[in-house]
Amino acid sequence: MAKRGGFPGGMPGNMNNLMKQAQRMQRQMEEKTKELEEKEYTASAGGGAVTVSVSGKKEVISVKLSEEVVDPDDIEMLQDLIVAATNEAFRQAEAESSEAFAKLTGGLGGLGGGFPF
Repeated sequence: MAKRGGFPGGMPGNMNNLMKQAQRMQRQMEEKTKELEEKEYTASAGGGAVTVSVSGKKEVISVKLSEEVVDPDDIEMLQDLIVAATNEAFRQAEAESSEAFAKLTGGLGGLGGGFPF
């Protein structure tokens, strides 16, 4: 009769290696997260009339406006330019973060690991 609960063929050693790899990957991800949080991403809109810088922590660091874009009769355009520049800066931060973590995980993706379940 077969034993219950065991792993034939030396599986415990493989499990230990798997756990070590997972712990190493977790440390690498934590280090990369810290590194990305310290970075700054800058984007412009309106031909450079509005420039926004954001951090990797997804916080707005600065907003710079050129004088010619400040038109009291067209506040809506200024608001749109600020939103566009801010969103582009956040897109840059997200793209770099996604790329960095894809390299660390070897393309495994999120928790699914590429599996259909």
